[in-house]
Amino acid sequence: MSVSHTLATVEELESAAPVDAGEAAKTLAARQGVSESVVLATCNRAEAYVVAETADMGHDALADFAPEVREGAVSRFGHEEAIRHLMRVACGLESLVLGEDQIIGQVKESLERGQESGTIGPVLEEALLKAVHVGERARTETAINEGTVSMGSAAVELAAQEADLSDETALVLGAGEMGTLAARALADAGVSRLLVANRTLTNAEHIAQDVGVEAEAVGLSNVVDATEEAAVVVAATGAPEPVLSAEALDGTEAVCVDIARPRDIEPTADELPGVTVHDIDDLEAVTENAHAQRREEARQVEAMIDAELDRLLDSFKRARADAAISGMYEGAARMKSRELDEALTKLEAQGELTDQQRETVEALADSLVSQLLAPPTKSLREAAAEDDWTTIRTAMALFDPTTDAVDAEGAPDGVEERGS
Repeated sequence: MSVSHTLATVEELESAAPVDAGEAAKTLAARQGVSESVVLATCNRAEAYVVAETADMGHDALADFAPEVREGAVSRFGHEEAIRHLMRVACGLESLVLGEDQIIGQVKESLERGQESGTIGPVLEEALLKAVHVGERARTETAINEGTVSMGSAAVELAAQEADLSDETALVLGAGEMGTLAARALADAGVSRLLVANRTLTNAEHIAQDVGVEAEAVGLSNVVDATEEAAVVVAATGAPEPVLSAEALDGTEAVCVDIARPRDIEPTADELPGVTVHDIDDLEAVTENAHAQRREEARQVEAMIDAELDRLLDSFKRARADAAISGMYEGAARMKSRELDEALTKLEAQGELTDQQRETVEALADSLVSQLLAPPTKSLREAAAEDDWTTIRTAMALFDPTTDAVDAEGAPDGVEERGS
């Protein structure tokens, strides 16, 4: 399930985003019928993927992921659609800035977080690894990420449309990845002085030393004083509450672009004379030119995703068929062993068997099992190729009742998605 900038408002994005994506994934993994989960939360999306025993269990587990978001702003996906969407996300096709690079790092982080916490297993791990793989291919084999490539640089481009940044002082709130990109973009745009405000001063100092203009790191406690000097403000902290109030901006003249989630700047500040506040929604127009340039590249990426998805689904199908076949052979082996012991015991009661006689009887039992299971083995592989999960589920239940069944109405272990 997904809640993203494509359908949701900034307020809905803020309400959908979990405070801690790792803890949110653990909560989902603890739900009835759920065996795997991962949550991806960025500035313009919050998504949750689960692997469940059935599709209905997956839907139930995700029912309260974003309860305050209206139905029309929530996208829900089945197994294949969820994997395709994840690949599109990693390639930057679902980003506000088409082809932006930061998202693939965020997908990697969600994968690593899930591996460390144990909330992901073989299905999601393979899906996430494949998404990262196709995302990297998209960026090395196409020009999908050429031009404006980040929310940070798009924010600076938006500010430059309203004010001449040359020789001005700019303020960046936040020293994370977005803040770093915004700071570099501001330096490239010609600002003469840059202030970087962050809760951890050393992180701000790293950015100040990295940009090629006069720069100074300040603590968030001094941010109000910094705003008095700045003609442009780009906000990108991870603070849970606004960092700049309308009161703090009263009396200043500044163009502010708030790309944080939750927002760093009180929206009412936009009503102040001399102050303009833009948020994520306002970046759409800025990114349109980049989108137009990249649409041909996007078509190439779509074809790449189709091919990678087919390979991944074939892998899932082979794995499910192999699991069913393995269960069938294990069940048959148990029955063979039991019946063989009983037959040999009866034969031994009539006279001691030679080693050759025992080997002959055992070979006969092995041959019978192999011949009997050859047709169903072939049928199970064909059933997997044709997405006939009912046949596979029946086989697994008949030959190995202890094996987890597949969702009879869809794919293996019904993968569902919910996002920001």
